[in-house]
Formats: sequence, C-alpha cells, structure tokens
Amino acid sequence: MNIENIQKALLECYSKDLCYPKVQDDWNDNNKCFGMCAITSLIINDYFGGVICKIYVDGISHYFNLIEDKIIDLTSSQFNHEMDYKDYQIIDRKNILTEDTKNRYKILKARLVKELLKQVDEKVYSCKSCSELVDKFPNAATVFLGKDNDIVLVGEAPANNGWRKSHKLWTDVNDKVLPSGVVLQKLFDIIDRDIFETTFLESVKCYPHERKNLKTCSSNCKSIMLEQLRILNPKLVITLGEFPTRNLLNFKFNKFSEVVGNIYEINGYKILPIYHPSPISPKSYKGNVPIFNKIVSKY
Repeated sequence: MNIENIQKALLECYSKDLCYPKVQDDWNDNNKCFGMCAITSLIINDYFGGVICKIYVDGISHYFNLIEDKIIDLTSSQFNHEMDYKDYQIIDRKNILTEDTKNRYKILKARLVKELLKQVDEKVYSCKSCSELVDKFPNAATVFLGKDNDIVLVGEAPANNGWRKSHKLWTDVNDKVLPSGVVLQKLFDIIDRDIFETTFLESVKCYPHERKNLKTCSSNCKSIMLEQLRILNPKLVITLGEFPTRNLLNFKFNKFSEVVGNIYEINGYKILPIYHPSPISPKSYKGNVPIFNKIVSKY
C-alpha cells in the first residue's frame, strides 16, 4: 500500500456529506476533493506519519501533510491555481478534530478501509498460487470488519462451515455459535468487548483441502495478510494459537508456551499470541485468563 493507492481509493470514497459543512453546497462530482483537506490529511497521517500542516489559500485554511520534508497534498486539485506552501504552520491533529471533523473523518476512514480491503480481496480471488490445494468462497470478503479496528484477531484458516458461508462471525451455517466463539467471548468479557464486533482475519485466505497444505498456503498468503493488517492499522493483533503466531512472528521458537502471553513488536504491530480458544485445548480458557487480565487496562 502506498500513497497513490490511498489517493485512488479516496476518490471512490468522497461524497457531499463528507465535505466541510460551510462549503458543502458547492461540492460536486467534478471536484471530489473540495472541502476534504482536513479529513484527508488526518488519514494520511494515520498511515504514513509525518506532520499535518496548514496554509491559507484565497483566505481559506487548507491542510496537507509533510512527510520526511516532502509535501503530500492529495486535495490540492480542488484549487485551480498553483499553491504556495512556504508559510505553512504545523498543526497538532488534536486541534483539527472538532466534533464535526472527527465524525467526517471516522466515516471516511471506514469507507477507505472497506475500499482498500475490497481491492485486496480481488487479489485473493484472482490468485492461482494454491488453486489445486484449496477451495475458494466466491464473492466473500476475507476480513470480517468490526466496529473499530484497534484490536484485530488473526486465526488460522477459514472453516468450511464458518463465517464466510454463514456471514456471521464465530457462527456456523446453522446459525449456531461455535464452541471456540463461546470460549473466546468469555475471555473478551474480561476486557469488556464483543467478539462479534471485533475485526477478524485468517492467515490462510482460502479453505485448504488438507491440513498438511496449511504451511504452503500461509506462505503464499502472508503478503496479503500483512497488506490487510496495514490497511486496518490495529493497536493490537491477537493471534489465535500457534499457527498464525508462527506466521506473523519473524523469529523461530521451539514451544508455543515460550511466546504465548508476550507482546512482540513486529512490522510496526504489537502482536499478542494466545492459546487457541477451542475447548479441545485444556488451556483455551484457563490458560488465557491471566493474559486477558494483563491487557484489560491497556486496550
């Protein structure tokens, strides 16, 4: 994912209701960037860092990004003349987030995430790397989006009767909550969260015919999984069991017990391995309770 991808996706997400209210009546499809500078600069800051800057153009405040001394202005096209950036002022993003701007920013961010994930899904369903080893679920998203993405759960691989067919997380095709979901919700009660509203994805993107194919499939899918995480930009990634943990951590370990419950910073993400919540495992609940008690105050 790069700024060009973001810019292209944003153009699909802009609409009149997201325009700065004082100029909303002047917005049109021919000038989609009009009145979008503040919320756009906040999103670029989310993904690429740097600072947010403000200048005045024709007496009107205008926001853009400065990243490694390079000016990034994705909404400059709303003006029909050259821009003078020399007298810019660095702005704390907290000062931009008035109630109205915060609401518009959240809506735009949610639309952008969906648009970017849709593009990744297109890669998944056009991928032929493991085509002889897996089944694909046509027209199905490979990420279940929750209310927010500050915590993202990463599982192993899609179940043949799981959420991609039932269209409801942790629920089978008969609308019954899976045993793993029951255990996980008990753990999530500790941190006052709902698993059915928590963003979830898998290490493997298609359904493997045989378990022995998981390693091959996960290797082929890893770049896609990392791209999805980059789009979601979570504060914490919780890996469910040994398989997704080995796939995400960039070092080898002998026993899963060596890493479970520890937080690792990998590729800019905080990764927390937990025991898989399947009740088949004796540690699915009791082994995870101390881990969730430790994170309750942080997330």
